Amino acid sequence: MNNQKLVKIGVIGAGNIGGVHVREFQKLPDWCEITTITDASLPLAEKRAAEFSIPHVAGTPEELIGSANVDAVIVAVPNQYHAPLAIQALEAGKHVLLEKPMGLNSESARLILEASRRSERTLMVAHQMRWEAVPMAIHEQMKRGELGRIYTAKTGWFRRKGIPGWGTWFTRMDQSGGGPLIDIGVHMLDLALHLMGSPKPVSVYGATYAEFGPKRRGIGTWGKPDWSGVYDVEDLASAMIKMEDGSTLTLDVSWAVHMDTDNTPFIHLMGTEGGASYRGGEGKLLTEKFDQPLETVVRKPQEDEGERLRMSRHFLECIRDGKEPLTSALTGFTNNLVLDAIYESSRTGREVRLEERW
Repeated sequence: MNNQKLVKIGVIGAGNIGGVHVREFQKLPDWCEITTITDASLPLAEKRAAEFSIPHVAGTPEELIGSANVDAVIVAVPNQYHAPLAIQALEAGKHVLLEKPMGLNSESARLILEASRRSERTLMVAHQMRWEAVPMAIHEQMKRGELGRIYTAKTGWFRRKGIPGWGTWFTRMDQSGGGPLIDIGVHMLDLALHLMGSPKPVSVYGATYAEFGPKRRGIGTWGKPDWSGVYDVEDLASAMIKMEDGSTLTLDVSWAVHMDTDNTPFIHLMGTEGGASYRGGEGKLLTEKFDQPLETVVRKPQEDEGERLRMSRHFLECIRDGKEPLTSALTGFTNNLVLDAIYESSRTGREVRLEERW
């Protein structure tokens, strides 16, 4: 790291995602060190500390954020705690890597955005799909103009039987902010907008459905169900998003649906000079030569360090160089703004205009 001092990292959230972040950052010992971890379940935090040789377990998030031995905070907790913890960390002068979605809703995301601007610290949202090798290659072709003007795109992720943690925070609107739309749909929205060249969304029309969860059907293997809990979120969402430049994006996601699906995320970009598709880790560039359709397959390199390691390094580079992250606070706010509009459109049955909400 060019003789720069190591970034000292504290992790709030010792669950599965917190553990993933620890593993990746520990692959960068010349850049950083994990000094502290905490969790609502201190025994779990202590288990992770022993597993990863993390020297200190903080009793509370407040203790971790206030530690002089922490420069940057990873927030890997349920959605309802994203804004309070991210804002507290930023106000304490810490850099923040925040799990997706940025906020429980656009109101909380706006508060995080404002706090990040006041703090002049790095706030990055952990949308790791932007760092996957194939989307990166497609994005490079888009930037070079190989696709021309992208006038429409389609993206989505259909899980046939994948409702996570029925009755837990995953399926409670007040704690998660929504169902598959805010859980996996936010990934596809973020990546699609990125690959389209980051156009500004100006209007949204959408619909959400809850046909499986309330009947305790479509249950997946992720998380432990709480049958005494609540399911008040959607299990499928569909939306059309229009951009300032006239381009459009359709978004379809589900946790549960009767559909022939391979359970993989997909994106299709349609441009004036060419197109691109991404599904199941493989991509295609599509164009026409000599009046004949032509496709080029795009695969990730055999020796690929992985998207999460690239994302982790990018976060540290932004801290070191003072540059804005690729998945900045503004991109996170944009995602939340669109998601809120989809839910609102579903409730009202009307198109939602975004011009005055920025």
